[in-house]
Amino acid sequence: MNRRWNRRSDRRSNRRSNRLLDVASSLAATGIRLGSGRQVGELGERPEQPLKLYDFEGCPYCRKVREALSILDLEAIVYPCPKRGPRFREEVRIRGGKAQFPYLEDPNTGKALYESGEIVAYLFAQYGRGRTPWALQPGSFVDVSTLMASVPRPGFGSFYRPARAPEALLELYSFEASPFCRIVRETLTELELPYRLVNVAKGSRQRDAFVARSGRMQVPFLVDPNQKVELFESANIVAYLENTYAFRDGR
Repeated sequence: MNRRWNRRSDRRSNRRSNRLLDVASSLAATGIRLGSGRQVGELGERPEQPLKLYDFEGCPYCRKVREALSILDLEAIVYPCPKRGPRFREEVRIRGGKAQFPYLEDPNTGKALYESGEIVAYLFAQYGRGRTPWALQPGSFVDVSTLMASVPRPGFGSFYRPARAPEALLELYSFEASPFCRIVRETLTELELPYRLVNVAKGSRQRDAFVARSGRMQVPFLVDPNQKVELFESANIVAYLENTYAFRDGR
């Protein structure tokens, strides 16, 4: 009895240790980027349709685009493209001519863009006030800090793990600077699960509607219409995604 209790205690302790490490390292990534993507900036025209973003969470260049989406309070349909992913990487190659990320499509204007710098400049010209914030402007600090922000979470959100595809899009309420949201996005990327990203950074126009729906202002918040599940708490969301969509033992 004592031996069994000790094994269970060890497993609980390991989960707590891993959780603390996950949060601490994700928080470090946010700190390196000085919290860029935490707050909404000046907004311009609003798109009628959500943008389409092909990216993967571990990509430093994709990070800049996601920060811009948070600052501009924009929704996007995210198609994760982890390395060795069988679905969306090939789709990008067919649609754009090369498997390079990030890749953005704007159905409102017909624009399709590679290169994070060009995408960020386009987003602020089209949906902001024209001027790119200093934290996303080309320069040594931005380039170095964007790369360094990947160091605390090496490989997380970069490589495909076999999973079954959902029939309907998942929905994630998030903002780029949140360390807890990052952990969820990493899992969505690794399992190649497409989702509707609803940004609710500080100052977002979406916050009131989100609170009315969920009951409180807390992120991440995942909605899975396939299973009629709604979840707060990054640890619970990750466990749900793993148990529901990840293949185990080759199945």
